[in-house]
Amino acid sequence: MEYTRLGRTGLSVSRTAFGALPIQRIPEAESTAILRAAYEAGVNFYDTANAYTDSEYKLGQALGDVRKNIVIATKTAPGDIETMERRLEQSLRMLKTDYIDIYQLHCAPKVYRPGEEDGIYDWLLRQKKAGTIRHIALTAHRITVAEEALESGLYDTLQYPFSVLAGEREIALVQRAAQLDIGFIAMKAMAGGLIRHPAVTFAFLRQYPQVVPIYGIQRMTELREWLALEENPPRWDEEMQRLAAEEKASLGGDFCRSCGYCMPCPQGIEIPNAARISLLMTRAPYQPYLTAEWQAKMQKIRNCTGCRRCTAHCPYSLEIPRLLREQLAWYENFCREHSAELG
Repeated sequence: MEYTRLGRTGLSVSRTAFGALPIQRIPEAESTAILRAAYEAGVNFYDTANAYTDSEYKLGQALGDVRKNIVIATKTAPGDIETMERRLEQSLRMLKTDYIDIYQLHCAPKVYRPGEEDGIYDWLLRQKKAGTIRHIALTAHRITVAEEALESGLYDTLQYPFSVLAGEREIALVQRAAQLDIGFIAMKAMAGGLIRHPAVTFAFLRQYPQVVPIYGIQRMTELREWLALEENPPRWDEEMQRLAAEEKASLGGDFCRSCGYCMPCPQGIEIPNAARISLLMTRAPYQPYLTAEWQAKMQKIRNCTGCRRCTAHCPYSLEIPRLLREQLAWYENFCREHSAELG
């Protein structure tokens, strides 16, 4: 396992890190087995969040006895101080610890600063002084917020989407973080599961020694795939660059990254999957999406009222109602072409 220094935190973390959002979807026995296997393979950095239902609990159950050997990053949504106090207490209890290594403001809509009326940053400072948290950090989906956070000098790490699909502005963000010695945690390294070649993303990210990707893992096979790449790191050669160009071409433009900030939908539409159904069905076996259950889910798009709540909350400024209509038309056409296979 290769390790790197996470910016000015001084923490030495595994360059293959564990994104613990997906373990909320699997039974505890499975999550424990996967987390222990990751730990035994040398993975020492685990990212979770208070909002990820039972993810913190499962992480605490699996690795509470080796707490001193791992680095934990968790998150809380900015809000009133009383609620944040309660969430922090819950996180500590679930994680079976008395401190958080990296405490992140979750999907921050702005850069919080000392002395502001909301008191959020001042509260974080008090928690740091008390030793409850070690490093103040922030996660963002809007690049303007990410850029401002870096320049503010107030945050020890920044978590932001970064993958082989990155453009010049995102690459400049990573380079600026390195100049400022701020740890960069890469979320969405697989673009919400849409990138087809894990080796391409792995090789691309290894060009940036200060970048630590958190790979979302919910199956032992996924963990083994990342560990195999760690064991024999692929080179960022011409073939990798060719495959990367293919990924960019096929995912260029508007597509849903499945961050989920558009949810819940008042009409019950499962937006993160419905808005990218064509990508899901052409990049993986399509048969699971032809069931009566999935047909019913997609038909809910017809109930869209155009309230635009989803658009207002989308960090990528996607025109979600339009995307949903386009995806429904594509899906219905696909179903007609595969009518013999419909469940």
